[in-house]
Amino acid sequence: MTLLFPFSFSATVPVLLHFPMLSRLHSMTMLGMESLPVEVEVDIRNGMVAFTIVGLADMAVQEAKERVKSAIKNSGFRFPGPRITINLAPADVRKVGPLFDLPLAIGILLASDQIPFSDIFENSIFLGELALDGRLRPVSGVLPVAMSAKEKGVQYLFVPAENANEAGLVEGITVYGVEKLSDLIAHFLGEKLISPTALQNIEGYEKHTVLKNEDFSAIKGQEQAKRALEIAAAGAHNVLMCGSPGSGKTLMARAFRGILPHMTREESFEVSKIYSLAGLLPARTPLITKRPFRTIHHTASSISIVGGGKSPKPGEISLAHRGVLFLDEIAEFPSSVLEVLRQPLEDRKITVSRVSGSSEFPAHFSLIGAMNPCPCGYYNVPNSDKTCTCALSQISKYQKRLSGPLLDRIDLYIEISPVKFEKLSSKEDAEPSERIAERVQKARNIQKERFTAGNVPLHSNAEMKVDDVKRFCPIEKDAEDILKNAMRQFSLSARAYHRILKISRTIADLAGTQNITIAHVAEALQYRPKIAEE
Repeated sequence: MTLLFPFSFSATVPVLLHFPMLSRLHSMTMLGMESLPVEVEVDIRNGMVAFTIVGLADMAVQEAKERVKSAIKNSGFRFPGPRITINLAPADVRKVGPLFDLPLAIGILLASDQIPFSDIFENSIFLGELALDGRLRPVSGVLPVAMSAKEKGVQYLFVPAENANEAGLVEGITVYGVEKLSDLIAHFLGEKLISPTALQNIEGYEKHTVLKNEDFSAIKGQEQAKRALEIAAAGAHNVLMCGSPGSGKTLMARAFRGILPHMTREESFEVSKIYSLAGLLPARTPLITKRPFRTIHHTASSISIVGGGKSPKPGEISLAHRGVLFLDEIAEFPSSVLEVLRQPLEDRKITVSRVSGSSEFPAHFSLIGAMNPCPCGYYNVPNSDKTCTCALSQISKYQKRLSGPLLDRIDLYIEISPVKFEKLSSKEDAEPSERIAERVQKARNIQKERFTAGNVPLHSNAEMKVDDVKRFCPIEKDAEDILKNAMRQFSLSARAYHRILKISRTIADLAGTQNITIAHVAEALQYRPKIAEE
């Protein structure tokens, strides 16, 4: 039996050693967003009957013993014995999930000489969960594994058939989609070869759709709010809408996804990797091409939002990466939950620390929050014949559920007033989402060209750091003067200063101008969070 070299995906093959009942092949495991190589060693020898898996394997991996044993027998092959020892190396990295079923089964069949050794094993990765009858069930994390395998120079990837299209997104690696264990054995025996999965054509994937009942044309009035949402979409900024019940906050937030710019190829792969890891990637269309829109109920826990668990998984803020995180009735969320958003909103990533180590997940999203001005919803609401019934202490306590540091990370604050009857009853449609989306896409293309020319890895104005703001936000003298006065009058923080400049930059991009003028700064200042200043 041939011993395969450990942890080496190089084309240079060392001298192969030979042991009678030992096999060695390769798989991978996920640690956060990182794929780590795992060497699967199978040793079969005489002794007392035992089937042991070592190498810091969790319960799902330990339970693979019964799945693998039944799958081998039900595929028409002999389960060897009496003593089988399997080592998953490196031993200090936790192995989680059922994706090791397939390499365990192939390793046992190799070690027992039921499959002849071939050079293909030297440069292959095996992933897959086995059913008791030998069928392969899909597993999560195949896309990031395929991308990592390509970077390491792996040539072949064997995965469940349902994951084949997902892995087939990666160019430069040969993917085999396997329906049953017996099919893969027949492939290695040369009896019936499995055809490689064709490289996926991502250009044909649907890019943009707008639901008819979520189009801005169906929303009467609210011109200022629509303008603010257009700016937010163009620059990936954060928005907070405050208004009475029924004024259209939720409807406008849902219509917001219809004006978001198209994702670039790079952004699509970033989002798809996260959804693959979470097991949410569709099998038929394995590349996410629409920006995510995640809605969270106020009963959600902080762990479900930021991610975590024994084996850290991405939370809602990572599932909203390059898209939108919508918090309806944001003031009803516990303060402990809202405060966990502060660091991701600033750093565009989240680090989940556990005893076993830390995992980092991307979290670049636009936050859209909607809230009432008070518990009853009618405090200081114009054009309303309903009177607020809340005490001043209740109103103050309600509004302070959003802390100053969190509000300081809000780019655009919009006060939503009830729409007058004349506008509601008008037969004329408002401007459709399609037309707004065209302006948004044009502005985002300007940003892409600017950052590409400046050789910085940014996609939107909201991502700019302090140095980027100085470099890409040229401001005219009179505009600088009005911003200086606003800083003094409202005691704005340094973070607020840079956010105003980034919003002004987006407004200038929508206008198609190079420099930031006084009109751009004046409009940006109109959207400062007023709750924080009261």
